[in-house]
Amino acid sequence: MIINPKWTINSWKLNLLIEFSVYLCSVFPLEMKRKRKLHFNKIEKRMMTEHGKDASQRVELRERIITAATEAFTSKGIKSITMDDIATSLGISKRTLYEVFSDKETLLEECILKGQKEGDEFLKNVLATSGNVLEVLLKCYQRSIEQFHATNKKFFEDIKKYPKAYALMTNRHNQDSEETVNFFKEGVKQGIFRDDVNFAIINLLVREQIDVLMNTDICKEYSFLEVYESIMFTFLRGISTEQGAHELEAFIREYRKKVLPADNDTKTK
Repeated sequence: MIINPKWTINSWKLNLLIEFSVYLCSVFPLEMKRKRKLHFNKIEKRMMTEHGKDASQRVELRERIITAATEAFTSKGIKSITMDDIATSLGISKRTLYEVFSDKETLLEECILKGQKEGDEFLKNVLATSGNVLEVLLKCYQRSIEQFHATNKKFFEDIKKYPKAYALMTNRHNQDSEETVNFFKEGVKQGIFRDDVNFAIINLLVREQIDVLMNTDICKEYSFLEVYESIMFTFLRGISTEQGAHELEAFIREYRKKVLPADNDTKTK
């Protein structure tokens, strides 16, 4: 049989082409898979980055809402502030606000929790830097006085209309009362407070006085701050030893130097 040389060459080329095609079919899918994997990895990283930014922005927005609401509630009362007011003050839509907080009371609860957390941090720092129990109590009372000074009386009246939020406050007050009594007992050991006082009873009486303050018209005649100071300082004078009274009076003198000029400036304006 005679073999056509041209056919032989073409056959050789065909075999080579087939082999090369088989090679490409085996390599290309792997290369395509590799590129596809790299592509999707880039997309996944970008999505994770964007998700992280969204989560961070949401947390930031949440904190901004709580801060703005706290300021509004304490300065103007709770009832007079609407969710629309808060959204407007932040330059966001009401829908965005409700996506973060489902209702006004939920937001109010978070405002109270934020305040309690800040109080815990304050107490932690005071305990680390104070020399005795009286110093701790005086710094805490000074902070509470400043807070009362900056809080509208309507806040305390309005919060009773929000059961969950009010329960947060009352439960915390009960817990704080127990810790305060323990502080007093430690003060007895340090020679600052008298040892013939039932501090549980005294602490309850002070709380009742504060409640009376909230529910009477005495603040129409005297400033809220003046009445509050009268209650707290008279209370502390009554339970202090000679040593404690000396330290208390020194604190009050320094406190007056800071507060009275500020009050005079406010009256002048």
